[in-house]
Amino acid sequence: MSARAGARAGPSEGSAGPSEGREAAPLALLREVNVAPSILSADFGRLREQVGEVLAAGARMIHVDVMDGHFVPPITVGSLIVAALAEQVGAVGGLLDVHLMIERPERHVEDFVRAGAGSVTIHAESTPHVAYAANLIREGGAGVGVAINPGTPAEALRDLDDAIDLALCMTVNPGWGGQPFIEHSLSKLPRVRQLLSERVAVEVDGGIDPHTAPACRRVGANLFVAGSAIFTADDPGEAYGAIAQALARGE
Repeated sequence: MSARAGARAGPSEGSAGPSEGREAAPLALLREVNVAPSILSADFGRLREQVGEVLAAGARMIHVDVMDGHFVPPITVGSLIVAALAEQVGAVGGLLDVHLMIERPERHVEDFVRAGAGSVTIHAESTPHVAYAANLIREGGAGVGVAINPGTPAEALRDLDDAIDLALCMTVNPGWGGQPFIEHSLSKLPRVRQLLSERVAVEVDGGIDPHTAPACRRVGANLFVAGSAIFTADDPGEAYGAIAQALARGE
């Protein structure tokens, strides 16, 4: 039985927006309630196997955290990993949700779209050319996301509504997995949801588990990135299902 959470928040299936006319089925996943396992916490020696386990459990979004050692201290992966997973994820109608925690992302977004990213999220804090970077992603045919850090006001998203498909509200400081959820995110999320059109998805990333995901859902989020809660578990598929089922129950 699929563990996917099927209810919808915020975004409306019938809403038109920047993706109109080019929205393939995988991109429509942004408008549903979905848990996106983050491979940041995966065992890279068993990456395909572990991604296969969460896909078999019902996951249809796989989150790829890209870090450059400048915007955040760690260095993680590049477009080669996206290309390596694209066929596996695409075979089940899934979407690779790429999160660029890098400086000057406009220099690299096209590489990730070509590699198979279904959506690409850049940070509002990472470049003075957010609109330009967003347009490059759009022209490549991927969904456009903009992320804000915990210390960045929700108002940073106000003028981007027409340009984006999702807004990512970081619920930890970017750079490392396994951090505790920042509780004041629950007071920030309603403002993020209020500022954006109903068609724009609201994603949360950091400290997401069966307890924090439903709390974020109640205040406007519909996409839930979870890394350590899933991939450090003995059974990643079961751990994915626990979060999805908690969302479905509204706990």
